[in-house]
Amino acid sequence: MNARVPRIDFNAHVPRIDFNFRVLRIELRRSVALWAGGVILTSALAFLYVLHGSWWNGTTAWTAQWTSLAMWTRSLLFYLWPLAVGFGALQGLRDHRSKMVELLTSTPRPARHRAAVPAGATAITLASAYALIVAVGGVQVPANTEYTHLSWLPISLVGALFLVAGAVLGMGAGRALPSALTPPLLAMGAFVFTALMHMSLGRTTAIDPATSIGSSEPNRLSLLSPGVEEVRNVLVTLSAPVHIGQTIWVLGMAATGFALLVAATARTRLIALTPVLAGAALALLVLPSDPRRMYVVDEAAAKSVCDGPVCVATAHQDRLAELAGPGKKALSLLHGALGGDRAPVSVRENTAVQADGSTPKWSRTTVLFGFDDAVVADAKGEEQLTWALLAKGLVPGCTPVGWSGFGGDEYAQAVAVGWVLGDLKPLPGTPASMRGEIVAQTRPVWKELKALPWSEQLSRINAMRAAALSCKGDPFDVLSGKAAR
Repeated sequence: MNARVPRIDFNAHVPRIDFNFRVLRIELRRSVALWAGGVILTSALAFLYVLHGSWWNGTTAWTAQWTSLAMWTRSLLFYLWPLAVGFGALQGLRDHRSKMVELLTSTPRPARHRAAVPAGATAITLASAYALIVAVGGVQVPANTEYTHLSWLPISLVGALFLVAGAVLGMGAGRALPSALTPPLLAMGAFVFTALMHMSLGRTTAIDPATSIGSSEPNRLSLLSPGVEEVRNVLVTLSAPVHIGQTIWVLGMAATGFALLVAATARTRLIALTPVLAGAALALLVLPSDPRRMYVVDEAAAKSVCDGPVCVATAHQDRLAELAGPGKKALSLLHGALGGDRAPVSVRENTAVQADGSTPKWSRTTVLFGFDDAVVADAKGEEQLTWALLAKGLVPGCTPVGWSGFGGDEYAQAVAVGWVLGDLKPLPGTPASMRGEIVAQTRPVWKELKALPWSEQLSRINAMRAAALSCKGDPFDVLSGKAAR
């Protein structure tokens, strides 16, 4: 008698991949996840392309460098994150709107499994939308720079985590507080939170003792916000402690959101708040308190690349070839005009980062410049670049960092460069509306200067340069003989 051996299916308890993808597709169709991702993607691209702002200008444009790309797209979270929270809350109301809460809780399937499907679908959609925003800028960056690195990735990864965690937190809050008012109130609350972090609660006023000018600096609380500061310097990035602290914060946020999704009683919902509170506390212990340790100089990007005495930062190494010739010619002209003992001996891109409102610091032996300086940025061709570097070597400018202005420094630049070249010329970066006024103000001073004996001319130029480099006194007044030398 032959006994029949039962067939054992070893794959019976292994979930099928096609089934999981089918469940995900169904969830994407029946939830607001796709709508949330679509709104996040289209609104971000509309903001970047329809509105004209500083994210399109100069070396800090959002498609100019990888770090600028990551920072500008992160700055969009000041309104994208509240949208994600609001959409998450709307998703959390689904079971309540369909009146299936009691039915679903009576099924043998664990609550965490039921919560994981909509949370996972929302997370995948929002992360993909944010990745596409970064990708749109990323395909344009290689055309604008030769400097490639990966240190920008943590900035973008934490940004994606913020979106996902905000949506999951909104889902949990929506399920815990099933009201039609919950999504708009949560979205508004999230927006108010980001605004307060950037305008008041997350700011500290610092006074520069040299100018007595107050500037607003971020404090530790501001780093709990998903957004970042406006990009003012291409060499500035977020420090590692900021990445770590913000990751702890968003993981606590996501854990609380998921715990609220599976919580069934008021007691467990209160307990579910523990991760977000603990995450905030731990994050504040890790996050730096000094603004200079929050936004730091990327040392690899700031490292000098040189052609003889002319140097630029590695981030701008592709611009060294066009700058080398004008830089060397400017140094030669300054050497001939000022003499070997007073003339600068090198030209270097200024990689120092100073607080907004502070007084710029200059060097007597080095011509420091920035590619965003108006006189350099608007220079076309080798001749104008030479004039621009002459201007920066003679009168580098003392407008407080982050401010803009037009006055004595620009007048002094025009006269000083005209003195070196032997002819008064409008400098690059001079607004067309100001050229007539500049000529009217500078030509008499230039003529008076050229009429003086050579020793007196050189004395005034040296006195002017001393005032310009120290940022004490008006260099144009020194040139015109109105100030004591």
